Amino acid sequence: MPAAVAPHSEAFRALGVGDTALDAIAALGYTEPTPIQLEALPRMLAGEDLIGLAQTGTGKTIAFGVPLARAIDPSRNEVQAVVLVPTRELAKQVHGVIEHLGKFYGFTTIGLVGGSRVRSDLAALEHGAHAVVGTPGRVIDHLKRGTLRLEGVHFVVLDEADAMLDIGFARDIDYILRTVPKQRQTALFSATMPTSIARLTYRHMRRAETIEIEPEQRTASGVRQLYCEVSEREKYMALRFIYEQNGLGRTLIFRNTKIGVDRLTDQLCAAGVHARAIHGDLRQGQRDRVMTDFRSGDLEFLVATNVAARGLDIPDIENVINYDVPQNAEEYIHRIGRTARAGKLGASYTFVGEWDLDFWDVIVRAVGEDNLEYLKLPARWD
Repeated sequence: MPAAVAPHSEAFRALGVGDTALDAIAALGYTEPTPIQLEALPRMLAGEDLIGLAQTGTGKTIAFGVPLARAIDPSRNEVQAVVLVPTRELAKQVHGVIEHLGKFYGFTTIGLVGGSRVRSDLAALEHGAHAVVGTPGRVIDHLKRGTLRLEGVHFVVLDEADAMLDIGFARDIDYILRTVPKQRQTALFSATMPTSIARLTYRHMRRAETIEIEPEQRTASGVRQLYCEVSEREKYMALRFIYEQNGLGRTLIFRNTKIGVDRLTDQLCAAGVHARAIHGDLRQGQRDRVMTDFRSGDLEFLVATNVAARGLDIPDIENVINYDVPQNAEEYIHRIGRTARAGKLGASYTFVGEWDLDFWDVIVRAVGEDNLEYLKLPARWD
């Protein structure tokens, strides 16, 4: 077992967290619980089912990871916990935290994600594991192959459930939850609570308590927030104008739909701009190549949907462009927070079209009009 890392946080201890978990949390650098951890840890450590409404980046993995770790019996050589996530990138992050906890508690974790070699999965499964972190499609693949057995599972987490349903994993999630034993503890985390999530919780959870963490309406201090009013059909011209005026550098462009991502990427490539798309329809090998090029600086523009960009760790993004206005303030803050990291400066540009005014008004009220800078575009395009 790794050596303890002092000092322990008495705030975590007051939530019911034991010494082993305190060592693991301290090693990760946490000193004080986040709001989602304050609300979720005591309930989950008490064995309750939980629905947590919270944005990404709020410390959810520790909130469910510590109760998961405590629930595992390392002496039983079988899978006892399953964490389902929407994307491979998020799976890597969650797997890292659960694996870290396992080093302190003495259990093992494997990741099962689409796009990876099945042969590697089979070798890991043959060796055995106590916890699985995976995407629904790959987990079902192994269930149907008979290479993954879940009879011993008594702890299940659905992380970013709304994103999983957006991608189309509803039937897969239902299948997995019907496969694991009914006598289990289940936790679901989601940024929103659409009807589809409500139906899922009704079918598969027992007297679950719902906690909701209000997102912090705070943007990174180093982000210069610009916006312009431009008709939908002239947004591409606005993008070209900003590119020609500023050069931009490494830029992440958000669109609200996969079709929109593909169309804009095609336009940029046709104009000689080095741009690539990333969304849920790409094969994992394609996603990996795109991300490798973007991180290395070989790729200038990455055009993405919200869901595809969740969980991506992309350093040194100089600019974020909201080609389509986000549909809520939380998503706006999350998007523009991809730049100006680690004390660096960055800029965000938001294109407000004729159909975006209602959404934009909500965002302006949330972030404050004084924090926004109006960008004047040419009266006519050459």
